[in-house]
Amino acid sequence: MQRVLIGGVAALLMVLAGLLLWQTAANQESVIPAPAPPEAPKASREEVRFNHYDRNRDELVSRLEMMGSRTKAFKALDTDGNNLLTFEEWAAATGQHFAGADRNKDQLLTRRSLLKRVPS
Repeated sequence: MQRVLIGGVAALLMVLAGLLLWQTAANQESVIPAPAPPEAPKASREEVRFNHYDRNRDELVSRLEMMGSRTKAFKALDTDGNNLLTFEEWAAATGQHFAGADRNKDQLLTRRSLLKRVPS
């Protein structure tokens, strides 16, 4: 009976020693830093523009998606809100744009003064 008890204790100690070694090895593996992910290539100007229009990210640009980005600008020009842009509305907005860009009020625009005024 004593031999069975000693054998059981020895087997239990061997299992515990195996678990201890296994945990130590697992902890050492987790300390190794993971490699950095590769950097994505920078999107070209055309890709950025396409992604701007492709609102639902289906890799297709519909007419509605293309025109949707222009709606805010159109509504700003359509001062009477009738969804029609008259020449007078367009001319008034263009005149205001010119006046805002002509800071020295000489009725002439340089390339620099116009580019400072144009929204990006």
